[in-house]
This record gives sequence, C-alpha cells and structure tokens, in this order.
Amino acid sequence: MISYWQIISSGLLPIQAFKKACIVNITSPTEDEKDVLKSTFQIPEDIIQDIMDVDERSRLEVEDDKLILILRIPIQTPENGVPFSTIPLGIIFSDDYILILCQRENLVLSEFFNQKRRKILDYKNRVDFILNLFLHTTNMYHRYLRQINFQTNMVEKDLEKSTKNEELQKLLKLEKCLVYFSTSLRSNEFLFTKFKSSRLIKNNEYSEELLEDVMIENKQAIEMAKIYSDIQSGMMDAFASVISNNLNIVMKQLTIVTIILAIPTMIASFYGMNVPNHFEKTPYAFWGIIGFSVFIASIGIIMIRKRRWI
Repeated sequence: MISYWQIISSGLLPIQAFKKACIVNITSPTEDEKDVLKSTFQIPEDIIQDIMDVDERSRLEVEDDKLILILRIPIQTPENGVPFSTIPLGIIFSDDYILILCQRENLVLSEFFNQKRRKILDYKNRVDFILNLFLHTTNMYHRYLRQINFQTNMVEKDLEKSTKNEELQKLLKLEKCLVYFSTSLRSNEFLFTKFKSSRLIKNNEYSEELLEDVMIENKQAIEMAKIYSDIQSGMMDAFASVISNNLNIVMKQLTIVTIILAIPTMIASFYGMNVPNHFEKTPYAFWGIIGFSVFIASIGIIMIRKRRWI
C-alpha cells in the first residue's frame, strides 16, 4: 500500500499523487509496488530485499545521492506465539522525497500518520520529520516494555499456586521478547550515533533538542529491557523451584489421604475374610466395624496433624 504526504506548517497533509519533497509511505508492498520502487524511485533491489529481511540489523549507508536508514521497530506478533517482536523499517532520504518502506502493517507507522497525531506535531523540516519518527519508535518500545512488565506480573501471581509448566512457558516467551527488544535497541543506538554525524545532519537545520531526546529515550529503553530481562531470569529460576515445591506438597497430601484410606480398607479386609470371626451373627456388626474404622482413621488424622504433616 502506497500513500503520499506533504509536510506543512500544521503537520502532515495527505496528497493523492507524488510531489517533489513529499513523504512516500509504503507498507506490505506488492510485487507491482516493488517494481515502482525500482523504476520510479530508483531504489536498488538489494536495498529492498534488505528491508524486507526480518533479520536485517539497523544501519546507515549512502548510495548515490540517497541516505539509507534501516531502523528496527517493535511490533505485536500474537500469531507467532510470542507477544512482541521487531522488524526492519527502511527510510530513504533524497533531495526529491523521503521514502518509508516496511514489510507489514504496524502500529508505529499507523499511529505516526494518525490524523490526530499528524496535526499536533510541528515538522519544521524533513530532518525533524525523521527525528520525530525515531522518537515515536522509541516511545513505542517503552509502551510495549510496560506491557511486557504488566504481563510478567500477571504470570507471577498465577505461578505462586501453579504446579504446571504453562506459566513458565509464558515467561519464556516474554523473555524472548525482551531479547528481541534489547538487541534491536542497541542496534538502533548505533544507527542514531551514525545519523548524528551524517552529512544529512551537518548540511541541514534540525532540532538538537529533539535528537537528544531520541538518544536519551533509546538509552532508557535499553536499560528498561535489561532490568526486566534480569528480573525475569531470576524469576524463572525461583519459580521453577516454587512449582517443584508445590508439586511436592500435592504429592504429600495425596500420600496422606492414601494412608488414611488404607486404615478402614485394612479393617474391612480382615472382616471380609471367609472365616469365622465371632461377628457373623451379630446384628450390629456392620455398623460396629464402620464406627471402629472411622475411629482408627480419626486417630491417624489427629496424629498427622500434631506432627504438622498437613
């Protein structure tokens, strides 16, 4: 899907066709749209393939008169069993346009070009537009990190009484998300550092405060991801022991129940033998044996409780 935008004093204005110095946003490109990238915008095929590669790392490079940025952005991936992951986002800057290319729809771009958001931001120039996109991406990392922390707290509550591995598997998936985020954030940090010293920054006016905000927010996201990852690693080790202990408690309780039930079973077995036992003609023998069994079982329960086995 291709959309065109123009930077105006009040934000971004959607336009119907390509115009010089406009923003070109392409998500989930079809083969025809990839051909347009090659023919109309003169984007090399290897660059397109790099941006479409889910494992491509963040980087900055210059090719001909174009500055090519590849940024890792966070996405939600519930269909893969892992709540969150990251994918590359391509930003190609030239004198005639800024082209944004991503392999799939995502909240980073959909919210960035949202009608309410695009009217409250003041894009003084095209460099500030890119810096605002960087800042929005790092803020999205913060949002997803808070969601991961919230989900971790919910799993922690379930783990306290759990005897299964389901909760540990949830923690493992959240840990994978943190690994993806941490790796991508560090890769983005390297990109931002190179971008700060690039010719685009040196040859154009830009907001130094905005660039500093991007660097600070990204470092904060890296620290958050590391803290959450360290907490989860220790939590998984601790709760593996908790699950094992909970299982031992259940096994002990079942063993005690088995012992208590074994007492009346043994008594009933003795009087169920096909031999004289002096009670075969007594009218109250059945109830007497039941009462005696309950009495002995009660004594067993009292002894177990006194020893605090339950």
